[in-house]
Amino acid sequence: MFPISIIITVKNEEKNIADLLNSLAIQEKPFEVVLVDAESSDKTVEIAKGFLDKMDLNIIVKKSTRGEGRNIGVMNSKYDYILFIDGDSYADKNWVSEMRKSFMANCDIVAGKTISIGNKKYTKFGRVELFYKGVDVTFPSCNLGYKKDLFLKLNGFDPKFITAEDIDLNMRALDKNAKFCYNENAIVYNKVREDISSFLKQAYWNGYGRAQLNKKHGNVWKMYSIKSMVETGQFNTFGIVRLIFAFIGYLNGKVNERE
Repeated sequence: MFPISIIITVKNEEKNIADLLNSLAIQEKPFEVVLVDAESSDKTVEIAKGFLDKMDLNIIVKKSTRGEGRNIGVMNSKYDYILFIDGDSYADKNWVSEMRKSFMANCDIVAGKTISIGNKKYTKFGRVELFYKGVDVTFPSCNLGYKKDLFLKLNGFDPKFITAEDIDLNMRALDKNAKFCYNENAIVYNKVREDISSFLKQAYWNGYGRAQLNKKHGNVWKMYSIKSMVETGQFNTFGIVRLIFAFIGYLNGKVNERE
């Protein structure tokens, strides 16, 4: 059974970090966890240190963006297969074993099934999918696996991205003819934003990230599926408000990225 490195980036996740690390402690071994904390001001690191005797855990504290933090985690990892999960998520007990199965089937990239949990107002919205070379590249990095050699060849996540750094990485991987696999049995539960303000703020920054994608990869709008957006409830009243905030973020991103 080959070992796996699990990379986590966190900042001020004291409410969630114990749930995440408890879910990882019961995973199929062997694995290590590399936790990169972007200088939290709460008890995130203190709580994480309580798990040092429960797993092979390396805690690194360094101010960084999400993409930079994940790159730091990979550079400090020991093994050839990498899994990414976020601080506000937790894994199903079979997550690592299922991701390992997909790697054993010669997949270069593995996306698992991410289930949103929390406030029902916000859990009903699916991802706004973007298809590139016939592949949905919007599978989030809270449930994503990469062969380490491929990740390093791609130079990891682009640190310039505020959001959508995972989409950019997936697109660049497909340009290298990487084999992309989806495993619906590799389940991660992701906690949605708790209130309308943070939910719409997230939509804004997601839109900003799409502007960064557009600048780097050309016209991304042609890669969206209107049918998929309708099926995932993007065009009801609340969904339209979300899209408006995302579009505002896109426009601001387009102006800022031009400067």
